[in-house]
Amino acid sequence: MTKPVWIRHASQLATLAGGSSSPVVGAKMNELSIIEDGSIWLEDGVIQRVGTDEELELHYRERAKEAQIIDASGKLVTPGLIDPHTHLVHAGSRQNEFNMRLNGATYMEIMNNGGGIHSTTAATRAATHEELFAQSKQRLDQFLLHGVTTVEAKSGYGLTLEDELKQLEVARQLHEAHPIDIVSTFMGAHAVPREYKENPDAFVDVVIEEMIPEVARRKLAVFNDVFCERGVFTPEQSRRILEAGVRHGLLPKIHADEIEPYEGAELAASVGAVSADHLLRASDKGIEQMAEAGVIAVLLPGTAFFLMAESANGRKMIDRGVAVAISTDCNPGSSPTVSLPLIMNLGCLKMGMTPAEVLTAATINAAHAIRCAHEVGSLEVGKKADVTIFDVPDFMTLQYRYGINHVNTVIKNGTIVVAEGRLA
Repeated sequence: MTKPVWIRHASQLATLAGGSSSPVVGAKMNELSIIEDGSIWLEDGVIQRVGTDEELELHYRERAKEAQIIDASGKLVTPGLIDPHTHLVHAGSRQNEFNMRLNGATYMEIMNNGGGIHSTTAATRAATHEELFAQSKQRLDQFLLHGVTTVEAKSGYGLTLEDELKQLEVARQLHEAHPIDIVSTFMGAHAVPREYKENPDAFVDVVIEEMIPEVARRKLAVFNDVFCERGVFTPEQSRRILEAGVRHGLLPKIHADEIEPYEGAELAASVGAVSADHLLRASDKGIEQMAEAGVIAVLLPGTAFFLMAESANGRKMIDRGVAVAISTDCNPGSSPTVSLPLIMNLGCLKMGMTPAEVLTAATINAAHAIRCAHEVGSLEVGKKADVTIFDVPDFMTLQYRYGINHVNTVIKNGTIVVAEGRLA
């Protein structure tokens, strides 16, 4: 059993308390429930007490010698960051496409000419289970160094039953072997494979009749996602896929309105999706329907930044009552980054969000987007002892000093896994 950990004298302890029962919306996204000169006691993998250092000193004075004490003077302490949208498990790289886009090629042009998702699919199909595990573990280590303690991971680079299962099985093995918790999403409907180019409805049937039932039977995923976009899957095809997932116990998510308005946000509201992601081109009607239906908007400013596109309007969505989370969208083609702190910076600089809102979006709302807010996303008694300590004095400085990894310490399930900015 690991020693208790006592974090003391935090300049700011941003607890994000009070949002566990439902996603945080509107003005409440600016309420971080900060404790100055904050202190937190972690034991048996769980948060035992949160308060001022004076309060915890009175309670734990006699047990101080038992604990590993971390002096957080001058530092910001937050819940472990949560990334609710990644394509973690994949093989290969697409750096050649970066130069193509710099010379004017669009994302869809590259994909339609056999690059993009199809390129990564070929590499992932060719990779062994062991190769996928090794490459993805390296990415997870980097996530950890950037303060992330929980990630969602999608399949979608196999596009055959065998290869989709391979991706999901690697994700499950990583969840068991790595400190970071992984919540898996089945995304067999990430693209129409080239072998079905002339008959996409036949591939939709494969996803519905073969892939979804087997993924559900093996309990390899919590969610079912689809790329609803012109030239990929139509709203009608997407609805069929999402409703099939629901019949097999997989909760719906949707890649929506990324390249052009395509009624993805409206579809998300109609099927009761947990989240709609991307939303760069979501309609006002779709945003209103998402707010009414309680669909979380998972926004991915790093993707827009890397594709040199206008970002989603996070300010509008928050002001209209949509719960907003943010994510790296870590993937080899449109957002090859693991830096969720940088994504938070971009949320402020490119989407009109406040420093408090982006921290809410990367913690408690991100937890709601992957249905784990009951155990992570805030620093409250009884939740997992997942904590990130930043070497800045407050949450404003975390966003002001952009593009820098300020992570000093990461604690996962009560164990120090990053110390002084290095893997422990």
